[in-house]
Amino acid sequence: MKTKDIALIALFSALIVALGLVPPIPMPLVPVPITLQTFGVMLAGLLLGPMRASLVLLLYVGLALLGLPVLPGGRAGLAVLAGPTAGFLLGMIPGAALTGWLARKSTKNPQVNRFYDTSRCALAAFCGGIVVVYGIGVPWLAFVTDMGLTKACWAVLVFLPGDLVKALVAAGVAQRIRSVLII
Repeated sequence: MKTKDIALIALFSALIVALGLVPPIPMPLVPVPITLQTFGVMLAGLLLGPMRASLVLLLYVGLALLGLPVLPGGRAGLAVLAGPTAGFLLGMIPGAALTGWLARKSTKNPQVNRFYDTSRCALAAFCGGIVVVYGIGVPWLAFVTDMGLTKACWAVLVFLPGDLVKALVAAGVAQRIRSVLII
């Protein structure tokens, strides 16, 4: 691994920590707050690719599990894995990897511009940052809270509009950054 890769992994982990400092918005009837962390997951995947993005999230989750208060609300430690948000937190790792993989795959098409196509980036961010994170987080939420899978699915629908906006913004930001920097 090159020094540049290590620096980018540390930088994006710090970015996700900083996004977690934005006060979480509690939701009624659901023990999962609205945060900006998934925006960081999407952006890391879109800009860093699958390997570095997954390392970013592994570092972030590792810091939280070691007890550093990097999660929203200053939460940390192994007890987080027993809570209703653990599935979403752990789902961020494969979510970032899939986002990065899909974004990279879309640029291998010779008919696509050298820079990321915004709509393909948004689709990659949606698949990794929403589908995968929800796909792991919702069953965990249902299990921990004993609310049932169907009820948990309905409960998290309130987050979908905001996460769709995050995917679109992440795609636009990623394209802008890619047009001026080579990461």
